[in-house]
Parts: sequence; structure tokens; C-alpha cells
Amino acid sequence: MTNINEYRRTSGLSPEYALLGLLEQSPAHGYELHQKLLENLGEIWHASLSQTYNILTRLEEQGFIQGTTQEQEKRPAKRRFRLTAAGKRRFEAWMSSISACSVRAIRVEFMTRLYFLYTRDPADALEAIQAQNEALQAHIVRLKERLSNIDSGQIFNCMGMSLRIRQLEVLVESLNECKTQIPIGS
Repeated sequence: MTNINEYRRTSGLSPEYALLGLLEQSPAHGYELHQKLLENLGEIWHASLSQTYNILTRLEEQGFIQGTTQEQEKRPAKRRFRLTAAGKRRFEAWMSSISACSVRAIRVEFMTRLYFLYTRDPADALEAIQAQNEALQAHIVRLKERLSNIDSGQIFNCMGMSLRIRQLEVLVESLNECKTQIPIGS
């Protein structure tokens, strides 16, 4: 796991890491990947089929995946994708990172990472929850310090910061609940 003081900011929170993770599990066609995304992470990612294909095109252009064309009799050709070494490195770096301390980053990015960690080893998923919780708690401490320095006459700044702190405290509680839902051992 990455040091909890190293926060990774995401830009736009794209399902590209979910697609890289699915390709790490096994090569697949674009439609198959989209179906797997919906089946396993559909409540986290709401990606259209065209968005999935656009991301696959971009990932291939960047060298993170490689596609091969497969001709089909009486049907259009299909592209089968696999993860490249560069894609594997990118995915593994993401897997060992800590998500930004925001509601959306935890709900989308962290839960996606947690899914892939769990499929590898439930103990790794529990370790990730603990590391993410520690990062959240450290961030809450910093925000409470900032709140204490806001002039009490700045009512809306105080309310906004208090709301932000409370949302993160609820995330800590939710992640603690997640730990109880992950079965360990057989």
C-alpha cells in the first residue's frame, strides 16, 4: 500500500481503471468488457457502450492495451483486447494508491479498487480499507483544524466545512461496515 500521506487526485474519475482491471483478469472484446463492467460494477459506474469503446480506443492509443481484429463469417470483425506490460504497470500503481478524501472518490474509485483487491485476496481488500480509513481520519483532523481557524462570523464557511467533515466521518463509518461484509477464509 502507498503511504497514507500520499493522496492521488483523479481527473474526472473515468472507468478506465475498471476496464484495465477486467482486462487483467482476462482478454475480452469491447462488448464483453462493457457487460462485465455492468455486471460487477454497474452500481458504481454508469458507462454507456460508446463510452466503453471510446476509453478502449484511448487506452490502445496510449499503449496500455492491445487489440487484435478477429474476422467473423457474415458479421462485422471484432476487436479482442489484452493488457500490455505498460497497462499492467499502470493498473498495479493505481491498485496500490490511496483515493482522494472525497465522497465521490471513495464511492467510485475506491470501491472499484476494493472490488479488484477482493477478487485477488480478501485480506488485501481489508488492508486497503484500513489504509483508506487512516487517510480519511488524518484528513478529518486537518479539516477540523482549518474549521477552528475560520472566523465564527463566516457562517457559511463554517457550515460548509462542518458539512464536509461530517460527510467524511460518515465515510469512515461506512468503510468500517464494509470490513464486516468481506468474508475471509474458506
